[in-house]
Amino acid sequence: MKSVIRLPFGAFIYLVSAMAFLFVVSGTTVLAGGQTEPVIIETSTRPVTFDSEIMRTEPEREQGLMFRPYLPEMRGMLFDFGEERPVQMWMKDTLIPLDMIFIRRDGTIARIISNTEPNSTRVLPSGEPVLAVLEINAGLAAKYKIEAGAHVVHPLFSK
Repeated sequence: MKSVIRLPFGAFIYLVSAMAFLFVVSGTTVLAGGQTEPVIIETSTRPVTFDSEIMRTEPEREQGLMFRPYLPEMRGMLFDFGEERPVQMWMKDTLIPLDMIFIRRDGTIARIISNTEPNSTRVLPSGEPVLAVLEINAGLAAKYKIEAGAHVVHPLFSK
């Protein structure tokens, strides 16, 4: 017969809190520890730089920011689709609201979808052929005055 270990209630709460903390920290560490490249958006007021993970493969693009509980303010994720084409994004299993910035091959912003809904299966279309999508925290496009037509600087885009 197996014996059952019983923890005092305070120890149980401490253990659950510690596990939750490790979950959050591990999610942040994965993001913070991933290789990043600067993605610069030239706004009408000043350039804004997001240190961004670059998703180049289909498995990377499929995973994206799914299940991550946190994204530091000046971090982002740039999805490279390898060719200009109509793109459809969604937020299934994405825990944080995002602004999605759809970018043409020449680096100009075609469209911005602000404040996307976490865990939604609603399709978010590019509206025209684009080469890439930059995801940043919801509200930052407005905060930094990022608008359609602005230019994005990264080796992925030609001038």
